[in-house]
Amino acid sequence: VQLQAFGGGLVQAGGSLRLSCAASGFTFDDYFITWFRQVPGKAREGVSCIGSGEGDTYYSNSMKGRLTISSDNAKNTVYLLMNRLKPEDTAVYYCAADREPCTYSDYDPEYEYDYWGQGTQVTVSS
Repeated sequence: VQLQAFGGGLVQAGGSLRLSCAASGFTFDDYFITWFRQVPGKAREGVSCIGSGEGDTYYSNSMKGRLTISSDNAKNTVYLLMNRLKPEDTAVYYCAADREPCTYSDYDPEYEYDYWGQGTQVTVSS
């Protein structure tokens, strides 16, 4: 079983990045995927979540309007498109999978998600 986040990198402020969260070893369609980010010394912060149903997407207020989350079930992958990036968006971004709906786990980093990815660094330069 594996959940892998990738696609991070260095981008200038105002730019865009698309992160990917690829799953293997479990039935992807049965899971809800949440994206988190974490800055050193700060708590992990949930930014977006997606379920298997159409329109079942959620965004936190901190990045709302600049994110688009989507999934490709054929590829067992969830994407997080981040636009108009700001230096304060610099963080390690993680994805987590759970069988409970987004509204149940509710971006809680202390919740016991079934699986976590290893994180991908996003650095936004000013």
